[in-house]
Amino acid sequence: MSLRSLTPRMRQIPARKSAILSVLDVGASKIVCLIARLTPMEPSEALRGRTHRCKVLGIGHQCSSGVKGGSVVDLHAAEHAARLAIDAAERMAGVEVGGVIVNMSGGRLASRRHDAETALRGKTVAEHDIHHVLSAAVSAEPGRTILHALPTAYRLDATKDIRDPKGMIGHELGVNLHLSTCDSAAARNLMLVVERCHLRVEAMVATPYAAGLSTLVDDEAELGAAVVDFGGGSTTVGVFSGGRLIHVDAVALGGVHVTRDVARGLNASVSDAERLKTLYGACIASPSDDRETITVQRLGDDPDHPSCLPKSDLVRIIRPRVEEILELVRDRLKASGYAAQAGRRLVMTGGACQLTGLPELARKVLSNQARVGRPLGIEGLPESGKSPSFAAAVGLMVYPQVAGLEYFEISRSVPRQRQGGYAARVGRWLKDSF
Repeated sequence: MSLRSLTPRMRQIPARKSAILSVLDVGASKIVCLIARLTPMEPSEALRGRTHRCKVLGIGHQCSSGVKGGSVVDLHAAEHAARLAIDAAERMAGVEVGGVIVNMSGGRLASRRHDAETALRGKTVAEHDIHHVLSAAVSAEPGRTILHALPTAYRLDATKDIRDPKGMIGHELGVNLHLSTCDSAAARNLMLVVERCHLRVEAMVATPYAAGLSTLVDDEAELGAAVVDFGGGSTTVGVFSGGRLIHVDAVALGGVHVTRDVARGLNASVSDAERLKTLYGACIASPSDDRETITVQRLGDDPDHPSCLPKSDLVRIIRPRVEEILELVRDRLKASGYAAQAGRRLVMTGGACQLTGLPELARKVLSNQARVGRPLGIEGLPESGKSPSFAAAVGLMVYPQVAGLEYFEISRSVPRQRQGGYAARVGRWLKDSF
């Protein structure tokens, strides 16, 4: 399957070139648009993969509508919410957006691994040899589209775990390629929302990949860590090892389901249940819960006479659903075979991970080395934007700096004779590099 068939591919931003970037984080609870300026910087020890300093110029966020479980279910409502978020960011930045990088949380995110080999006959590994073996490894299932194609390791004859084989000599070159995929229909509908806003989709990034790019330091990504993004409609998982994304998965449960459990259990409206969850919710009981009371406006009750309940009733509703999500993530990781590569390090992102007591419960169920991940190395974010709920949005701004790690098919749509001569090639190089 051609990697140019659906989701567009983004080339890595040149290390010495500045750029203004726009991203759109489409979730079930909120839609966020960020506009930022990327300027070249010296390599950092903690964030060695970053080549640019990122400063946010504009931010717009809106309550999400028309999105369920990370997938678009109402095109008009999703378009309206996206337009409002983009307009707010444009007004703040004083910049007109032409294209955006978007994230994908729905569409049943999944991973596949493919191996391929090509004969070298004792020659030096050239660029076309690497391209040939990568293209042989690419394969997509019907109805699925490829979001990321990341080579995790090359092998040359008996030597394994080679990062870059170019220039080396051997008889057989092999590659292990990790493909992150989603349902084609979900990707098309998300792209349609952006296109109806008269914007182009620059790239589509899996949410756990974006969250990991913004919250993991290099040593965590190298030694192995699992990033769990607790979104509103779904919980997505990304496993990093050797500095690369090696596995993605998703569970169709998130913070919205906790809110609905509270609404049903307390016979309250969804908006009031969200308020109670945010202000008083917890998933670990404390001795004072029976003494503390919360005010609940039950459906059908007199608005002037709300009910008072002990906080422990709220905790008893929230904890089982959160435990279920954590146990599903644990079981998915074990079934995938990548629990060991995660190195028992767990980084939690997403708005739902801010629930009181969630880190402690995650340490009991998943890993004793669990922490809450917040965006790293970004300037210009307001205090509210430095929370775990903005991790995916910030990661979309980091993605152009590492897009070169991915394989994408070289376009053959432009005939060689039309590509210009030496002067034209030099001109394109200057344009891309400076």
